[in-house]
Amino acid sequence: MLLVTLLINHIFMAQQNKKTRTTLQDVADQVGVTKMTVSRYMRNPESVAEKTRAKIATAIEEMGYIENRAPAMLSKSSSKAIGILLPSLSNQIFASFVQGIEMVTKANGYETLLAHFSYDELEEERKIASLLSYQVDGLILTESHHTPRTLQMIKNSGIPVVETMELPPEPIDMAVGLDHEDASYTAVKQMLDSGKRTIVYFGARLDTRTKLRMQGYDRAMTEAGLEPKHVLTGDHSSFSLAHDLLERALETHPTLDGVFCTNDDIAIGTMLSAQQRGIQVPQQLAVVGYNALDIGQTISPKLTSVDTPRFKIGEKSAELLIARLKGEAQEEKVVDMGYQITSGESV
Repeated sequence: MLLVTLLINHIFMAQQNKKTRTTLQDVADQVGVTKMTVSRYMRNPESVAEKTRAKIATAIEEMGYIENRAPAMLSKSSSKAIGILLPSLSNQIFASFVQGIEMVTKANGYETLLAHFSYDELEEERKIASLLSYQVDGLILTESHHTPRTLQMIKNSGIPVVETMELPPEPIDMAVGLDHEDASYTAVKQMLDSGKRTIVYFGARLDTRTKLRMQGYDRAMTEAGLEPKHVLTGDHSSFSLAHDLLERALETHPTLDGVFCTNDDIAIGTMLSAQQRGIQVPQQLAVVGYNALDIGQTISPKLTSVDTPRFKIGEKSAELLIARLKGEAQEEKVVDMGYQITSGESV
């Protein structure tokens, strides 16, 4: 009886997916060849004539076709797996984020599949295609900017998606995060209220969230009648990177008395570099970080930082996704998890 039920569910799901997911036959019809020809192309492109090969490749790109590499899952109505896209494996803020997700997925019998894309939209596209080929039931993304093909593939897949860590103005489906622009504005206002005036923004990698934080910094400085000042690099964040950023800031702005950093790695590195130069924090130089890592509370003086609720963001994202998969009614699709400014000693 169970086998019959699974088979009926599979047939029903296949019929439902056919309405949204581009099939091998759809590609074949678009090109005007047989399904076998497209299948042969997928296994070995060189086995198909060059002109036909080019037409099939174009059709796959335009139609957002996703290869199904998990035939073993065809007998089930669900893969019971959630795909998670992470921009960095070295940045510890994503560890607590994933822990929050898995707190919910495990309780509901779902596995998680992690993919890393290095803040690269094209790499994200490739990793999403790979996850979708394994028939994941849902996706949790950590970026809000995607390639047209990524958006097309997600649309064709028909699965629920949660964009996290920020609040995109036009989310694909659901979103859970915080207002980085407002958080940065509040943090810089605190620095200005302490009497600091020559405050510089230190930014690295220049991803979406780095730019949002810079916008908040700019707004606070402009409102105070001060000129925004940026010291930026496209390199990955690190403690040692801050030494160069501080050196550049001091050379350009000799009256520097405050630094707002895009993350705690750079903030802590800035404090250590300042101490090496004999610059007192916060008396001569105020420093504020972002993400409130534990290490910031173990140094002296303790780092003032924007505390972002990564665990709760992950937890809430998984809750929304699982609720959708269960067919439960949802009152909210975009959730602002808020932030806090830690009571450190570096301002």
